[in-house]
Order: sequence, then C-alpha cells, then structure tokens
Amino acid sequence: MKQCMDVEAVTNRLKRIEGQVRGLIRMIEEDKSCEEILIQIGSTKSALHKTGQVILEGHLHHCVLDGLREGKEDETIKKLYSAIEQFSRIV
Repeated sequence: MKQCMDVEAVTNRLKRIEGQVRGLIRMIEEDKSCEEILIQIGSTKSALHKTGQVILEGHLHHCVLDGLREGKEDETIKKLYSAIEQFSRIV
C-alpha cells in the first residue's frame, strides 16, 4: 500500500505531542494550577487536531487523487467520506 502522508513529519508531530503529554503528567505531579494544566491540555488537543489535518491533507493529495485517476470513484468517495467522518470526531 502506498503512503498517503509524510510519515516522518507526522511521526515528529506525534513525538512532540508525546512530550506535551509527559509535561502534563509532570504538571499534575508538581501540583500546578488547574488553569495552567487546562492551557496545556488545550495546546495538546490543538496539536493533535493539526496532526489530523496533515493526515487528511495527505489523504486528499495522494489517496483520493490516485483513486480518481484510477477510475475508482465510488470506492474513493466512500473512503474520503469515512476519513472526513473520523476527522470530524476529533473535537
């Protein structure tokens, strides 16, 4: 199967997010204020959302275009719909 995304870029983003989550754990262990923790949670959530956008963009530029060029319109549209539905659940 072909790669529909820049694996290195997505992996790097996820590693940064992993660091943010470790930072959250440290903040909780160090009894930081709820406001500070919530700000960091918001930043982490935004980073995950942006990662989803990057993956969806790759899906559009590679998988969807390839599927359409190969004449697999119905299958491609179903997969695109599924990807958009999954992405929309990231709230």
